[in-house]
Amino acid sequence: MTTSASVPAGPHGSIADGGTVTDRLVEANERYAAAFADPGMDARPVLHVAVVACMDARLDLHAALGLELGDCHTIRNAGGVVTDDVIRSLTISQRALGTRSVVLIHHTGCGLETLTEDFRHDLEMEVGQRPAWAVEAFRDVDQDVRQSMQRVRTSPFLVHTDDVRGFVFDVKTGLLREIDPA
Repeated sequence: MTTSASVPAGPHGSIADGGTVTDRLVEANERYAAAFADPGMDARPVLHVAVVACMDARLDLHAALGLELGDCHTIRNAGGVVTDDVIRSLTISQRALGTRSVVLIHHTGCGLETLTEDFRHDLEMEVGQRPAWAVEAFRDVDQDVRQSMQRVRTSPFLVHTDDVRGFVFDVKTGLLREIDPA
């Protein structure tokens, strides 16, 4: 299996054969745009679903869930936790763009399991300002999925809270395990 991780990188994000990672992305976009055809769709997802997931690079959500371009809204952050900003995105997704279902995906081996809220304190000591946001670190991935489901289900801003399901993606097997909200 070839991954972008197999591309040799030099110091400071440069690609070994010259240029930066961002240069590589821009070049890839130029190749993409050369063959691009307007898919003729708008921002409303065909499946009326929003997927909230961790930003971990090991999660290829479209492949893992059998999704195609235009099928869903994808909202990603560290841990896939439901924060105020995720609620903001879900609210726009539901109220302005017609989604009705929410799928939450955390995963095994998440980096947030190795952090604590002390991370904020350490940042404050380093930069002289305390972040306004919480780290949202957790020790029990199943419980954090339950907490995220609860945050979605109890948000006064969301109109569709009956079809909210949470899962843990196993990074070793690629399988989803559904979490009981109880």
